[in-house]
Amino acid sequence: MRVVVLGSGVVGVTSAWYLARAGHQVTVLDRQPAPGMETSFANAGQVSPGYSAPWAGPGIPVKALKWLMMRHRPLVLWPRLEGGLYAWLAKMLANCTDTAYGVNKSRMVRLAEYSRDCLRDLRDETGIAYDQRMKGTLQLFRTQKQLDGIGADTRVLEAFGVPHALLDPAGCVAAEPALGLVPGRFVGGLRLPGDETGDAHLFTQRLAGLAAAIGVEFRQGVTVRALATEAGAVTGVVTDRGVVTADRYVVAMGSYTPALLRPLRVHVPVYPVKGYSLTLPVEDEAGAPVSTVMDETFKVAITRLGDRIRVGGTAELAGFSLRLRRPRRETLAHSVTDLFPRGGDVAKASFWTGLRPMTPDGTPVVGPTRYANLFLNTGHGTLGWTMACGSGRLLADLVTGRAPDIAHDDLAIGRYAAA
Repeated sequence: MRVVVLGSGVVGVTSAWYLARAGHQVTVLDRQPAPGMETSFANAGQVSPGYSAPWAGPGIPVKALKWLMMRHRPLVLWPRLEGGLYAWLAKMLANCTDTAYGVNKSRMVRLAEYSRDCLRDLRDETGIAYDQRMKGTLQLFRTQKQLDGIGADTRVLEAFGVPHALLDPAGCVAAEPALGLVPGRFVGGLRLPGDETGDAHLFTQRLAGLAAAIGVEFRQGVTVRALATEAGAVTGVVTDRGVVTADRYVVAMGSYTPALLRPLRVHVPVYPVKGYSLTLPVEDEAGAPVSTVMDETFKVAITRLGDRIRVGGTAELAGFSLRLRRPRRETLAHSVTDLFPRGGDVAKASFWTGLRPMTPDGTPVVGPTRYANLFLNTGHGTLGWTMACGSGRLLADLVTGRAPDIAHDDLAIGRYAAA
């Protein structure tokens, strides 16, 4: 069967890999000159099933107001005359209940745990290397209130059998020795020993090479303009290089998915939530993180990637703007220098921004649509790297007509219609 995948980020490339492994003839289309050049390029580097959780949760509206007032704020909202933003925010607020949070986090952890297992299998099968580390992650709490408020998260982890441990300051230092250089900065942490780290951009490019070796055709520098349809099915992809046809079509275009599908009356509630990162060289091995430390106060992830430190964070609602804003750099720099003052040199850091495709319930959209031959793999928000392999494997099973390994109906676009 011929399958076209739209998008060559980490989600699109993993989809293409698993489709090709299932025996399909796969073509990937993307406007960028190489795979992994947009949202997958310089993300925080975490593969964190245990930290998979929706941004929408109990108490978030109040917390959001406080965040907006912080100097180093994790949330930034630029007022805009844009109806889509406010409709998306309204749907997100509707998910800020205990019940919705439990449902959404359960969905996310299920897919993320499966994805981590798929990544391990892929690594064993191919030997792919991407500055990976399998040393767990640490969610670091600076206040007792933060530490006391994680009951809902740990209950979901317990329900899914996800290994975790609550640590006192000494336990945090045992996990991340460099934190011993900054006593008094934190009161405890949540350790997730099954989580991993790695360079998503490096992984995406190397997996694309492996996929090409088994027959996947990558057409880079091709702009997708529209999907042609007839009689309830997609008949082709209209591009600036002509029309590309196939038997099945997979849309994995991240934040750009809704605009492509709107003319088909397939409404995907995905909004671009802008994130930033710094990448700095390690200056002092003993002062650098071992794996990932998530600074809960500023919602900043500090990750070791080989001889580099990646610092990622911020949720900025600014439409499709890719403007690099200095205050966001200052927030990232503050977090890493406060916790790892000797680890790296922020003066030598590269500064990057990307658009995370976020759904209002935090759960990605993976599965079929009302068009019989059109499938979606999008809306992963901050967890595209964490969920990529599981989403790609699930998507390939659905396209192939094979029973997936995990429950999946509540991951498809139909969950919004049901609501």
